[in-house]
Amino acid sequence: MKISTRSRYGLRALVELAVSGEEECIPLRVIAQRHGMSEYYLEQLFAPLKKAGIVKSIRGAQGGYKLNRQPELISAGDVMRVLEGTLSPVECLEDENAVCPAANCENCSTKSVWARLYAVVNEELDTIKLSDLANLANLAKEASELI
Repeated sequence: MKISTRSRYGLRALVELAVSGEEECIPLRVIAQRHGMSEYYLEQLFAPLKKAGIVKSIRGAQGGYKLNRQPELISAGDVMRVLEGTLSPVECLEDENAVCPAANCENCSTKSVWARLYAVVNEELDTIKLSDLANLANLAKEASELI
């Protein structure tokens, strides 16, 4: 399983917002420059994040984006489900009407493996909060400043 750039970039950008604090708005241009990302791509990622209520935008000269909730209330799983749509490793776990191309789903000998994987991935990603990632980013920044 590979995590797409949508989730990787989106999560990194949201950690940047969490590190900046509740009051500061950060333009996507700044995030893009700091992390070597495309501003246009970030705009595409932030539209669904805004719609989901994870971020909010502020217009004007001092505008940009900031988190719409406390970072300890936003999990990596929340972000990834908004950006990916689903974290299911196989279609039949999300859609009961999905038809496996080679087998009858009711008699699938591997479906329990995918269901367990799905449960573990969701559980783990839901325990990782933006506040945890922001704390790690701050520690890394402090360590690099000591060198």
